Amino acid sequence: MEDQYIHLLFFVAFILLLLDCNSLDTISANQEIRDGKTTLVSEGEMFELGFFSPGKSKNRYMGIWYNKISYGTVVWVANRETPIADRSGMLKLNRQGNLVICSGGNPMVWSSNPVESMQGMKFGKDLVTGLQTIMTSWKSPDDPSVGVYSDIHDTNGYPQNLRFQGEVLIGRLGPWHGLGFSGFPLDKTNQIYSLDFVMNENEIYHIYKLKSSIAQRIILTWDGRTLTLQWIERIQDWIVYAESEVDNCDRFSLCGAYGICNINKHPPCSCMQGFEPRHPEEWEGSDWASGCKRKKPLTCGDGKGDGFLKIPGVKVPDTRRSWYNESMTLRECEIACKRNCFCTGYANLDIRNGGSGCLLWLDELLDTRVYDGDQDLYIRMAASELEGVVNSRSNFNKEKRTLIVVLITSSVVPLLFLVAYAFRKTKKRPHMKSQGKWYVYDEKNTSLQMEQLDDLQFFSLYEVARATDNFSVSNKIGQGGFGPVYKGVLKNGREIAVKRLSETSQQGLSEFYNEIKCIAKLQHRNLVKLLGYCVHENELILIYEYMTNKSLDWFLFDETRSLTLNWPQRLNIIHGIARGVLYLHQDSRLQIVHRDLKAGNILLDGDMNPKISDFGLARKFVGHDTTAKTKKVVGTYGYISPEYALQGHFSIKSDVFSFGVLMLEIICGQRIREFSHGDRYDNLLGHAWRLYKEGRTFELMSGSLQASCVVSEVLRSIHVALLCVQNHAEDRPTMLSVVLMLVGEGALPEPKQPAYFNEESCRELKILPSVAGCTITLLYAR
Repeated sequence: MEDQYIHLLFFVAFILLLLDCNSLDTISANQEIRDGKTTLVSEGEMFELGFFSPGKSKNRYMGIWYNKISYGTVVWVANRETPIADRSGMLKLNRQGNLVICSGGNPMVWSSNPVESMQGMKFGKDLVTGLQTIMTSWKSPDDPSVGVYSDIHDTNGYPQNLRFQGEVLIGRLGPWHGLGFSGFPLDKTNQIYSLDFVMNENEIYHIYKLKSSIAQRIILTWDGRTLTLQWIERIQDWIVYAESEVDNCDRFSLCGAYGICNINKHPPCSCMQGFEPRHPEEWEGSDWASGCKRKKPLTCGDGKGDGFLKIPGVKVPDTRRSWYNESMTLRECEIACKRNCFCTGYANLDIRNGGSGCLLWLDELLDTRVYDGDQDLYIRMAASELEGVVNSRSNFNKEKRTLIVVLITSSVVPLLFLVAYAFRKTKKRPHMKSQGKWYVYDEKNTSLQMEQLDDLQFFSLYEVARATDNFSVSNKIGQGGFGPVYKGVLKNGREIAVKRLSETSQQGLSEFYNEIKCIAKLQHRNLVKLLGYCVHENELILIYEYMTNKSLDWFLFDETRSLTLNWPQRLNIIHGIARGVLYLHQDSRLQIVHRDLKAGNILLDGDMNPKISDFGLARKFVGHDTTAKTKKVVGTYGYISPEYALQGHFSIKSDVFSFGVLMLEIICGQRIREFSHGDRYDNLLGHAWRLYKEGRTFELMSGSLQASCVVSEVLRSIHVALLCVQNHAEDRPTMLSVVLMLVGEGALPEPKQPAYFNEESCRELKILPSVAGCTITLLYAR
């Protein structure tokens, strides 16, 4: 789900808002609502009940839709399977207390069930009555009858949510682990909704409640998409607030039994440690459904015993064949699993406060995936197989400890010996092997794989050279601060972007390793995906997904290409970048400050969706430590915040400043370091501020946008940008506030005079850092 920026759950019932708003006006016995003549409006006039025809259909249905906003957007349908062919329908309340729809000579087209209750918007199962809430899609946009997609809260084993296409299980939301759902991004504390899970002897359900007046709805579309939509009064339309992002690892049991899916690897499926493909020939053909088998059988019951291997950070397997206890400790859980010869693994039920409760699997482990979360899985293995793993890790840890001592002594980044060797080679940079003329037929050309990066695919230099036609100039698609970027095609036909450290680059091994550490485990639709890496002697190479439309600056600052970027596209790019930065600052496991947001580091996919790239300068924060100081200021002239440039202080507010600059560039179509206006010394920020103070803000917009712009959107975007470039970090909004301000319509706070008001103040930047003992490294990519 994306991106998402407040993550919501796809199974929520289809009348989210209805049940949190005032009830519909009551209907008395013998009162009628006739098709075409009468409707019933809620007390707050938010909803209306009556008869309607969906889409192009001529059939009539009784339903509830929005009244004051988005008139005609249906949130509930009564007679889904029994439409009325004409306008003779009537809704009555009979003396038994049931709502009844009748039509012509048919006295009961549809009737409510007196035992049905939607109180509190529960999604789950009543264990007393057996009543279960199921979410189903429409058959088509014109037909609200039950479609092929459905979401169900399954209570076999430990409860979890399953998605079906007909009778076929196609998706699974992991079970509740105390903070959220296993394998699903954790929802941060927010002011929009609350979510909880309840399980007792009477019922099992999830409950979702809106905490604000914001209109949101979650729909399961007829074609199986789950969308969270939010009403924006300013544009009088629904926007996609979040969308369930489906990747290969979301397909149920893609990798089969004891397989584990990792979307950051290619191919994504591999066997868990201690297991091997059941049918190797099928795996070689990328058919993983047969799964994996144990290399060595379990010895349960023969006195030798088995052990358990910890797999950290996973979406736990399918729990339909599981057993659970809410009060056991993890140690007690291990003992219980060891005593049961059918037990294949265990985990904590609740990951809060160090973990509690016990969840045992009593069958093959299905649908497990690597996930950037805090839930660990312990899989059962033969003692002899486990010894090999433990010994291997023990030897590795000893070498690692020795290496750390050596590296600390020599003040080198904490890498393995081979990487340190590559670092020394990189520092010397003799002649870059004649710029890397590697012969593609030399398949024995060996490269160095970083032991610490086993979550990321390793490519040999042979593979990279073959993919790029020996780093052919004809395949070069860009040049950044790190080095040249090439387009390549892997053996399986996948297009890739290859970023190669150049001989003259101001960056090196530390930036290379930093980028891998920061981005390897991040997953968001507005972040570029890192596919792998290559280290070979003094060659340092990063492999990314290929972006068809290159970078934002390639479009934005070209006189001809910029004409193809209309206002809706530019606004979509602004929103996408904002959501991506918000993910880095708040919703990712590692709180990350990018430190080099600029148009050249925003890539565009085939649909012109933005993806943030280049994490070589990024820094991560842990816990509440959200500010840091450095003596080496790095970044790009014009985008660096004043407190960072002058004092070396950086924080998430540094990125907010850079984002504000980027917004102004997108709106006016000019690069900040090349901006000029008449004979004034104003830079882009100063020019935007003067126009704002004079009431001429709209004049900042590029003239090419006149035909496609929405004036209110342009003015609001410039206003938000000015708030982002405030001189003092504490005056700038957070990215969460930025996202909400961009999509909202409420009043905005007044901005103050921005930093670097004119070129004279910018020139002072070159002198002041030396006084503070700082060094500025300015990187000009592309």
